[in-house]
Amino acid sequence: MGILFSKLYTLVTQTLINIFHNSTNSHYRNMELENIEHKTVTVNGINIHIAEKGQGPLILFIHGFPDLWYSWRHQITYLASLGYRCVAPDLRGYGDTDVPDSPTSYTSLHVVGDIIGLLDAIAGDQENVFVVGHDWGALIAWYLSLYRPEKIKALVNLSVSFTPRNPKRKPLDTLRAVYGNDYYISRFQEPGDIEAEFAEIGTERVLKELLTYRNPGPLYLPKGKGFGHPVDSPVVLPPWLSEEECNYYASKFDKTGFTGALNYYRNIDLNWELNAPWTGAKVKVPVKFIVGDLDLTYNAPGAKDYIHKGGLKSDVPLLEDVVVIEGAGHFVHQERADEINKHIYDFFKKF
Repeated sequence: MGILFSKLYTLVTQTLINIFHNSTNSHYRNMELENIEHKTVTVNGINIHIAEKGQGPLILFIHGFPDLWYSWRHQITYLASLGYRCVAPDLRGYGDTDVPDSPTSYTSLHVVGDIIGLLDAIAGDQENVFVVGHDWGALIAWYLSLYRPEKIKALVNLSVSFTPRNPKRKPLDTLRAVYGNDYYISRFQEPGDIEAEFAEIGTERVLKELLTYRNPGPLYLPKGKGFGHPVDSPVVLPPWLSEEECNYYASKFDKTGFTGALNYYRNIDLNWELNAPWTGAKVKVPVKFIVGDLDLTYNAPGAKDYIHKGGLKSDVPLLEDVVVIEGAGHFVHQERADEINKHIYDFFKKF
């Protein structure tokens, strides 16, 4: 009985300690987030919300889907403490930034135009800045590197590698040929279709399903079947994502809806047309590329060969490093925040 009591006492004590530590960590995280300044900057015909912290060389963080400025919370607080000015916008269609009505207002030219306007407004005398992108934010950063390389001092891109333009075939045709019509990007194409399904599932549930997706295989969303789970079944959150953080995401997507964010996907072929002048162009900025080995982008057909066997280096000649993080999924900057923070700092401090 004494041994049993001792084990029970130890278990209860450790549980209470963990609760206290989690509560304390949450308290300090909230304090750090409260110290982030929020501003609205009017550029390129829209109002853009930015989160900002720190003084020094500017790092611009560009988020992906279904993220917000908030996805960079760990990087902002860490790098601001090391002497950088960290700025993370909500991209057009997201969060507290305007949501243009026209579906064709979300091309790469529009979004990079927002970024250029934002930098002109906030960067002051800095000729160029550091950039970090993830997912669609990485794509936008690649486009920025092609259009205006003089604006970038160095780039850390996460998850989505550079993809050279194939002049012979539109990207949606390729995606449908490889993955079929149930592939998530295919399902995102018809305006209003997937939004109606997401409305039935519920905003919070949709975000949890997307943020916790860790299957290295492609994401399929068969019509009427959602994510393949009963909507009343629990979604187990990983250690890096709390209910409180999910609630923040949900509060913003409840306000904007998903259409603005989905319009990025609906312009994939239009981007292909608009970027014809850059066929064969090289990315001529210093780059570090980071991806999780469980990321669905890294496990796409041909991706590993392109990244590791010379293709990426050929198209991005100033590529300095490729980092594959073992056991990490798509949202690597949140899942492995400490590692990503160090990788970013170690790369940028050289410049």
